[in-house]
Amino acid sequence: MISKEAVKRGYNRGNYTVGAPTQPRFARSLGAVSGEPTFSANPVTVPAETIRRLEALADRVVVDPTLVRDGTRDWWAGTMIAETGGRPVTPGAVIVHISSTEQVQQVMRVAHAANIPVTVSAGRSNVTGSALPISGGIVLDVCGLDKFTSYDEESQLVEVEAGVFGDIFEERIQADYGMTLGHWPSSYAISTVGGWVACRGAGQLSTRYGKIEDMVHGLDVVLANGDLVTVGNGTRAAVGPDLLQLFIGSEGTLGVITKVRFKLHRLPDHGRAIAYGFATFAEGLEACRQIMQQGATPAALRLYDELESGLQFGLPKTNVLLVADEGPKEVVEAGLTISEGVCAASAVKLDGDAIFERWLDTRYLTGKSAEGFTPSPGLVADTLEMIGAWKELPAIYDEVVAAINAVPGTLAGSAHQSHAYLDGACLYFSLRGDVAVDERARWYRAAWDAANEVILRHGATLSHHHGVGLLRAPYMAESLGNGFDVLRTIKTALDPKNLLNPGKLGL
Repeated sequence: MISKEAVKRGYNRGNYTVGAPTQPRFARSLGAVSGEPTFSANPVTVPAETIRRLEALADRVVVDPTLVRDGTRDWWAGTMIAETGGRPVTPGAVIVHISSTEQVQQVMRVAHAANIPVTVSAGRSNVTGSALPISGGIVLDVCGLDKFTSYDEESQLVEVEAGVFGDIFEERIQADYGMTLGHWPSSYAISTVGGWVACRGAGQLSTRYGKIEDMVHGLDVVLANGDLVTVGNGTRAAVGPDLLQLFIGSEGTLGVITKVRFKLHRLPDHGRAIAYGFATFAEGLEACRQIMQQGATPAALRLYDELESGLQFGLPKTNVLLVADEGPKEVVEAGLTISEGVCAASAVKLDGDAIFERWLDTRYLTGKSAEGFTPSPGLVADTLEMIGAWKELPAIYDEVVAAINAVPGTLAGSAHQSHAYLDGACLYFSLRGDVAVDERARWYRAAWDAANEVILRHGATLSHHHGVGLLRAPYMAESLGNGFDVLRTIKTALDPKNLLNPGKLGL
């Protein structure tokens, strides 16, 4: 099995190589020359009178600048570059800790009346700067929303507050209900369930269980003016646009998620893995396409290029495809039979059990450049994930890797295919540069701009699961086209004062 063993074997180990930057035409819209966070020239300072009101209604209010800095730091590479370069992220903000939906409503009413921006914060595992309070104001820490509130055994639905951390959530539903969500992001132990929803995340077994937007049954959300709304709660519906999906992935710009109702799965009772080596990455992509389009949905369908196959599996002269599945034995074996039939025609069979065991131990090593490599103070390692149609993916892979490698200072660019669907797949690129310390931000920005120029030119999607935040904000208007105006209209309607997480999603 994968899921039950995963809790013990390493799904709780975070991937701590982070986020990403931008290019000349995009840098102007960020108002920055480098890949570091850009804060408001005049961050909003919370008045003493407002702080006293917040202290009366909240569990705790933090005003000390050092504690605020420590309590807002995230895993974005841009943040790390700034802080290690002597430019720490120190916005003029206060952190407000709460533990109930009613408190969230009260905080939002105070903020709305006083025109104070509010940035929601929890695990802070994000790698795009999506929870950085760039305009100062209030940082609303929702980790105190940590309760399980109901379980519907017949419908396999659990209701949980948004601040529950992922490892606690999964261990509880396995132990108490014999269920799993099947959501295993690499940040699993340092991220919260509300954060998963707010950033539209994906787990490592998403081909079997779906992305987070497939797992959410309903949400409770507090709007900018303090009103509480409930959305979703229907298996399928034809009652107008899907308001549930409007808030999933909104990154705290449209409302504060306080409760989530998830659709659960029974724990698997069978699991097996197979592996093959392909001569080229393109041939491996074609095999993945055929596997999906012939009806198999393995939990993990992961294809690694030659560089990453060497790093992870000690097989640098091939492109390793791992196919692993879990669930009812009949379903698992049927899918693996399809996968074996597809791969046997054009690939070399490998030891599936050994590859899977190695994958559990090495799947976070893609930020390295070579065995025995010693990082210098100017090393930058980051990841970039995107998704495109099968037809475009071979060219996107070739061109993005070439574009990254063409940036002066790059050590290596590489990729693996991490999540697959009927119509396309996610390519997960690793970027590594080794430059002078004071050149890190410039390299970072240049590498990201080079990669995203390719992605936009091919009409692919900027992000599959890390989200937008500050990192991808400069690319959003070009990516969404006329749809970006619709997004701005929705933001204006729900948050006319632009108080909720201003500056994110390119807004």
